[in-house]
Amino acid sequence: MNYQVELLTSEYFPDAGLQAPASDAELLDSYSRTVTGVADKISPSVVNIEVHHKVESRRSSRVPQEARGSGSGFIFTPDGLTLTNSHVVHGASKIEVTLLDGRRCDADLIGDDPDTDLAVIRIDSPNLVPAELGDSKSVRVGQMVIAVGNPYGFQYSVTAGVVSALGRSLRSQSGRLIDDVIQTDAALNPGNSGGPLVASSGKVIGVNTAVIRPAQGICFATAIDTAKFVAGRLIRDGRIARSFIGVAGQNVPLPRRIVRYYNLPVETAILIVSFEQDSPAQKAGLREGDMVIGFDGKPVSGIDDLHRLLTGELAGQASGVEILRGTDRIIIKVVPQETRM
Repeated sequence: MNYQVELLTSEYFPDAGLQAPASDAELLDSYSRTVTGVADKISPSVVNIEVHHKVESRRSSRVPQEARGSGSGFIFTPDGLTLTNSHVVHGASKIEVTLLDGRRCDADLIGDDPDTDLAVIRIDSPNLVPAELGDSKSVRVGQMVIAVGNPYGFQYSVTAGVVSALGRSLRSQSGRLIDDVIQTDAALNPGNSGGPLVASSGKVIGVNTAVIRPAQGICFATAIDTAKFVAGRLIRDGRIARSFIGVAGQNVPLPRRIVRYYNLPVETAILIVSFEQDSPAQKAGLREGDMVIGFDGKPVSGIDDLHRLLTGELAGQASGVEILRGTDRIIIKVVPQETRM
């Protein structure tokens, strides 16, 4: 049957508008043109960042000691606002930026957020080329992506790959989870941090963040939608406000009979093991041994869930903490405080 259909198509209907499949060479040429086109478009926006850190010397010396590091970033406004990673510039005493055309200039830190590993710096230089920011909601698994950065000091290195997975979570150096992370196999190395992950359209869809050192082809980028939100807050306030209630706990499974009895939406909880002195939770009457199963009307299955819910908007507002105390289900009002910076 397949053979007959092939004959009818090719022999009896020669003008059916069917095109011969592209050759391997044509496909590779098309792929190469896409990568080179994106690289040409994004490279003027990518910067090499060098940072200086003051360090205490163990030896007695009048000469101040200094450590250096490097990373990547990309300009996203015509007036020089530049996105990068928090771990690249956090605590730096001096930030220097090198542009594609060789110009070097100092940069000022506008703000950084270790919890999402994002930072905004500003450079003052004429004729800057801002990158075009895309929409990470439109990203699909399997689509081609290009990464540009400065790994190990090799400036403006271009790598290509595909989106391997979406919606990953990655733990930042501060201990909080970064949500909505893009996994890619576009090769990243130390020095790529803060550089752009770009779609075939030339629009930035992520900020390259991390690699898994022992693995190959498992790299991560913070979604550009997250970066837009964080950058806006950093430009406005210089930081991201978050709140805390001052408990230390651990994730524990709930007894199945308790889950069934109360028809709980979670099967794990946070067991409170200690408090910060005079913390909001302690003042509200929470006790060691209580198990947190909800906050502000939303279910909580673990510490990461609670972190996500403790936004800056809740600081100073009474919120209900739902707990299990023994076999009793209780809601206690707690007033979160803004996180101390």
